[in-house]
Amino acid sequence: MPPRKSAKPVSFVERHGLWSSAQQRAVAGIERAIKAHKLELVRFSFADQHGVLRGKTLLASEVASALRNGVTMTTTLLAKDTSHKSVFPVFTAGGGFDMPEMQGGADFVMIADPSTFKVLPWADKTGWVLCDMYFGNGKPVPFSTRAILRSALGRLNDAGYDFMAGLEVEFHLFRLENARLSPADATWPPQAPDVSLLSQGYQYLTESRFDMLDPAVAILRQGIVALGLPLRSVEIELGPSQVEFTFRPQVGLAAADTMILFRSAVKQIARRNGYLASFMCRPALPNVMSSGWHLHQSLIERKSKRNAFVAADGLSRLGRHYLAGLLEHARAAAAFTTPTINGYKRYRSYSLAPDRAIWARDNRGVMMRLLGEPGDNATHLENRVGEPAANPYLYFASQIYAGLDGIARELEPGPSADTPYEMTAALLPKGLGEALAALRADDVFRTAFSPGFIDYFAHIKGAELARFAKDSPQPSDPLDQATITAWEQNEYLDLF
Repeated sequence: MPPRKSAKPVSFVERHGLWSSAQQRAVAGIERAIKAHKLELVRFSFADQHGVLRGKTLLASEVASALRNGVTMTTTLLAKDTSHKSVFPVFTAGGGFDMPEMQGGADFVMIADPSTFKVLPWADKTGWVLCDMYFGNGKPVPFSTRAILRSALGRLNDAGYDFMAGLEVEFHLFRLENARLSPADATWPPQAPDVSLLSQGYQYLTESRFDMLDPAVAILRQGIVALGLPLRSVEIELGPSQVEFTFRPQVGLAAADTMILFRSAVKQIARRNGYLASFMCRPALPNVMSSGWHLHQSLIERKSKRNAFVAADGLSRLGRHYLAGLLEHARAAAAFTTPTINGYKRYRSYSLAPDRAIWARDNRGVMMRLLGEPGDNATHLENRVGEPAANPYLYFASQIYAGLDGIARELEPGPSADTPYEMTAALLPKGLGEALAALRADDVFRTAFSPGFIDYFAHIKGAELARFAKDSPQPSDPLDQATITAWEQNEYLDLF
């Protein structure tokens, strides 16, 4: 008898049923792209708890297997705060998480989402793919923020709606003067690079300032377009060396993935060309202005594909309930919309970054702005309190869960806070510590995100606060809005 042929090994993806049929079809496209572009490397990346990309780079010859069987990463990466220090006792029983899969620096597995594959226009013969996180037993890692948003979108889909989001993102673009690469500067976290301005500020949207910045901005713009991201506009903001990119609306996970790749791409392209791009809210530099991230959002009826916020009188009944939910949970959501110590130094009364949970029609001085004329198919809400360093998966999920609660309870947002708005409205947290306390106390978020995730996230951000209090020279009050400390500059300028 002829020898029996050995069975084809079953891959990790197949064993655990991790890909949809569309993702399975996309794999063939990746393999064709590697050959067509003669790629030599592919970066496998995941977005960590802070929305920062981490991962490994594989030779093209290893990609076919890695797509199907994953790439291992240490679970200690999920234990780190913004200084990249582990803040859980990972070498104790349960690793500080009461989870055997997390102890001892054990591995988790990155499984590529083939639909996210890109050829990087700035890196020679290099591809990139975004990954999801699983333990070796096939269970999803509960601290995966991309998975958390996917769950929130699932809840929304079950209610009959899709989430549509448009991004409006401000950031600073500096000339890199000194990368601070001497051994003495390699502290933990490292010393912030020295930078200079590309333009003076306060000439908001003037063409002359745009032309002054255009040589640097054009490099970024061309890279973002080459990636296939839905860039809509490039604008000059109010502050020195401050710009804004806006993106066309996308449905579901795609908009959050766009934000992740956009930030990473901008930082990499800028650095390769002698610039430093920073999504830190308010850098510790004289005269610079705070940067924000305005999230435009609406719900789309899954069956009819109709905008569920549209109504003849401006905002539908469902839209009002959704808006009321965002206001109701605004204090707790601040930990996700504004997750750094630095971000709270942007909030001001009667400003473009308001300090209270209020709404109005087309009024830039409120937290929630209603845009669209009565009956307009583009009617949507704009949340103006986010900082550009926020993790988009958590930012989006907080909006969805807050809005769903408003819909379920049929909450009403109250009257529009037109000028002058009511100063009695609920104040947003004045600092990260207050935001974390509000998050811990919010039963809706605790149930929706899971108690384990809320405790995990609050612990990591609490460690950040504790280091600030310990290491920052006076004044070290995290509520001090007048002073941006060197601690904040070292912690956030180059990370975000």
